[in-house]
Amino acid sequence: MADMSDPFDRRAPFAALLDAGFIALFVAIGRRNHDEDATVTGYLGTVWPFLVALLIGWAVLRAWRAPTTVRTGVTLWPIVVIVGMLLRRLSGDGTALAFVIVATVFLGLTLVGWRAIWSFAEARRGQSASA
Repeated sequence: MADMSDPFDRRAPFAALLDAGFIALFVAIGRRNHDEDATVTGYLGTVWPFLVALLIGWAVLRAWRAPTTVRTGVTLWPIVVIVGMLLRRLSGDGTALAFVIVATVFLGLTLVGWRAIWSFAEARRGQSASA
């Protein structure tokens, strides 16, 4: 029997994959722009702190309840940036100010941005359905 006090939105897997995909894209772009070695281990060494931060953020926020809302994105975004940077720092990787700024901007635009577009599209669909 399902616990109705913590409902699971059926869009949660899609939202989680989209979030993870944007983090993966951020890391891929960054590594390419900085001519980092194109090895799987190098890539995984850069992406893991942010993916773990994403998992922590989803768990803390229980993002599966409202995975596509702008509010979820706005609260998830700083968790991913802060926890991701802390994990990078603890693992001995760099957290230069420029990197923190770029990560904050990119992840804000993507983690909040796709949800804003989704919410706008849903509102438009709702308006056209009632017309």
